[in-house]
Amino acid sequence: MRRVRYLTRTLLLVGLGLASNVALAGLDAKAQYEVSQLLAFVGQSQCTFIRNGKAYDRIAAEKHLEMKLHYLVERGQVNSAEDFIERAASQSSFSGKPYLVDCGGNERHSADWLKEELHLLRESRP
Repeated sequence: MRRVRYLTRTLLLVGLGLASNVALAGLDAKAQYEVSQLLAFVGQSQCTFIRNGKAYDRIAAEKHLEMKLHYLVERGQVNSAEDFIERAASQSSFSGKPYLVDCGGNERHSADWLKEELHLLRESRP
């Protein structure tokens, strides 16, 4: 039984990775790198992601943003990391409410949080 769960989880993770790569395929190399790094940043963060007043963990947040990214890239609406932040990671497409992150009691807009990380990412690249 454990082996079946392990294999199922492994296949799911591989599938998610492939879906993510497909979503990024419409972006140039720089945008692919930056967006994938921002998604990884969300997925590795210890912050809580707040969407429409409800708190989500880092894994759920990363999956949600990947889903939005895929949708927007298919429609040609994301061409850069800035587009990703603005169109996928800043606010709810349904309610228009801004996404927030709570990092140890310090709540802020996800857009500001991700723009700051993008700036650090770009500074660290040669």
